Amino acid sequence: MPEHVIFGLDPLWLSTALLILTYAAIMSEKINRAVVALLGAGLMICLGVLNQEQAVHGVDFNTIALLTGMMILVNITRKSGVFQYVAFWAARKAGGVPWKLLIMLTLVTAVLSALLDNVTTVLLITPVTLLVARELDVPAYPFLFAEIFASNIGGTATLIGDPPNILIGSAVGLSFNDFLHNLAPVVGVLIALQVMALHLIWGKKLRTNPEAQRKIMGIDPAEALKEPGLLVSSLGVLFAVLAGFVTARQTGLEPGTIAMFGAAVLMFLYVRRHPGADQSHKVQDIFGEVEWVTIFFFIGLFMVVAGVEHAGLLDHLAHGLLDVTGGDRNLTAIVILWASAVLSAIIDNIPFVATMIPLLKSMTPAMGGTEGVMPLWWALSLGACLGGNGTLVGASANLTVAGLAEREGVQFKFLTYTKMAFPLMLGSIVVAHAYLYFWFLD
Repeated sequence: MPEHVIFGLDPLWLSTALLILTYAAIMSEKINRAVVALLGAGLMICLGVLNQEQAVHGVDFNTIALLTGMMILVNITRKSGVFQYVAFWAARKAGGVPWKLLIMLTLVTAVLSALLDNVTTVLLITPVTLLVARELDVPAYPFLFAEIFASNIGGTATLIGDPPNILIGSAVGLSFNDFLHNLAPVVGVLIALQVMALHLIWGKKLRTNPEAQRKIMGIDPAEALKEPGLLVSSLGVLFAVLAGFVTARQTGLEPGTIAMFGAAVLMFLYVRRHPGADQSHKVQDIFGEVEWVTIFFFIGLFMVVAGVEHAGLLDHLAHGLLDVTGGDRNLTAIVILWASAVLSAIIDNIPFVATMIPLLKSMTPAMGGTEGVMPLWWALSLGACLGGNGTLVGASANLTVAGLAEREGVQFKFLTYTKMAFPLMLGSIVVAHAYLYFWFLD
């Protein structure tokens, strides 16, 4: 429990108030969200809820390293023209029809998020989406919104798709195939429902002018490939990094280490042929293209959440969730599903899942052993992963897309996103509820 809190205030109430104020300021959108998060983090430290060491310890540097490394990889790879190639290829395959492209990008994002991870996927897909939307002269926001949802839903299907699944899999000893077998069926249903819902919302409204359609259909995608040597190097390193993610459990390497090492290798291959002065300029250019606003927003937000976690708020919430069920397994699973969904939309799902894991482990004997407690683990995974779609700060992928989009002039407003996203997220939890009830519960 924190000590030396200013004026002897209760750290639980103080940290909760700071969390609420931070989120209120983010939602107001009057001040940049990175500035707000860093101010909130600073107040957590200066008012005594955390000391500096605890605040730094609260930052998930694996996530920060993963984001930074993949941003560097994507920025260098983009210079080869491969994203332009993919954008023009996808647009031509869709016949230049925006609603067909919306469906195609949604499905590609969902599959890649299951096979890689959702943050890596949106880092790869977002530049393609922004480019093709610009060429077709259609708004990029509907495509990006669809990709956020698809990345979080698709990532739910596998062990490596979303950080909460990695935590749960590691704690319980679940394999890639365990997640695929138990969660992929409902993920497939949710993606199909998402495609239908977004087509009803935006599909018929997305129109391009005939001139832009003819222009993009007349483009040869191969003409976008500018530097064959850089293309080979970039794709080689990128595939090696992705292979590293898939085999991370066997190698013991964290995704952040794999991404940063891959970024360092690709930077070396990119600058090695140039003299020293040019190398410095190119490296500065590469680092200048990193979304530092997004990175520092994450750092501040991690510290704010660490404050309420250290003060005991998350522990109180987790125990409270289980107390209301009276030990009934079915009711406990449903409460965990809904509560983790709502809470994951408001606070980061990683510390919430980390807090829930020991509590669920302690319930194993009362639930009839390992098999009896399994529905609770699937409920936690579904709630935490799907709940991340509820708000702009609910998941790392959301903020990554928003940061990249705003850099290109596409506005992502917190309330605008939440008004549409939260009801859709609740709809996905209704489907997950039915799936849990009919497949896992008595």
